[in-house]
Amino acid sequence: MKGYRRARVVFVCLGNSCRSPIAEGIAAHIGSDVMEVSSAGVAALGRVQSLTKLTLAKNGYSADGLQSKPLEDVDLESADIIINMTGHPGLVVFRDASKVEDWDVEDPYGSDAATYQRIFEDIESRVVQLIGRVRISGIGEFTARTEGERGNGREKGSGQR
Repeated sequence: MKGYRRARVVFVCLGNSCRSPIAEGIAAHIGSDVMEVSSAGVAALGRVQSLTKLTLAKNGYSADGLQSKPLEDVDLESADIIINMTGHPGLVVFRDASKVEDWDVEDPYGSDAATYQRIFEDIESRVVQLIGRVRISGIGEFTARTEGERGNGREKGSGQR
């Protein structure tokens, strides 16, 4: 398809060790036809947690290539959408929040496998919805959802974890 470009999506959480790598792993597997995905952390830990990798594998997703990296290592300027899972509103975390969509997702860091699985299921559902939105959008027309478009408010960042 001439002129086709995949949407560039960056998933961001605190340590880039749990939530954003889970989202990246899912999106890379099921949305690679419409998305280029990456992830980063505002305070990257430098490692993806073993339970993150195990949870992805248990659910049929590869964790190969996932790395914990700081936000500075990601090109936010070229992103079409930034998914913010830091627990802080995008207006607080990012200089330009026009491309930011806040997802209020619990941080599983330090939790047990059951908690990781529950949070994985939440993130997977959100990523599937995001991919669906990207697939029905025209080239260059995909944008972050605004408050009025969010419907059930699941994506709304509350600043709480």
